[in-house]
Amino acid sequence: DDLWAMFPDEDGLRHELIDGEHFVTPSPATRHQQLVGRLHYEIEHYLRAHPGTGEVFLAPFDVIFSPHDLVEPDLLLIAADQSEVLTPKNVQGAPALVIEILSPSTRARDLQIKRRLFDRGGVREYWIVDPDRNQLQVHRRNAIGALTLVEQLEASAGAILSTPILPEFRLPLDLLFR
Repeated sequence: DDLWAMFPDEDGLRHELIDGEHFVTPSPATRHQQLVGRLHYEIEHYLRAHPGTGEVFLAPFDVIFSPHDLVEPDLLLIAADQSEVLTPKNVQGAPALVIEILSPSTRARDLQIKRRLFDRGGVREYWIVDPDRNQLQVHRRNAIGALTLVEQLEASAGAILSTPILPEFRLPLDLLFR
């Protein structure tokens, strides 16, 4: 019945389905995991100080947009006003925030295919973290409802990441990319 139930659990690989196409990604590298860990820590720290804002989750955790679209973002945030998408097994629908850390094997998919999926799926904000360039792109819903690149932040420029999804959240990029 569930197409993704056929994916192996214990092979150490990430299995995703986008537009019915099966993508397999190797386990992440050290730098990727450092960035995921720092982002998770900073968001979790914020959420503990602001109870009732939402919940942050780390991969592997399935996000199901449709029978043909199942992804495992590096990090995702379910906002308090959308708790209905959270089930005991997975997320059924669009998280408020999705974060992907680019790697050589996922760069094109994260920048193009997944961005389009998150746009049509209703994700409110999508952060794309580039460990090679110490940059972070913020894609946010605009007035007409499209997910649009609104900021390209650079650690070298002293940029500070913030988002209306987490009011008062501030993360200096030099701290993230240290």
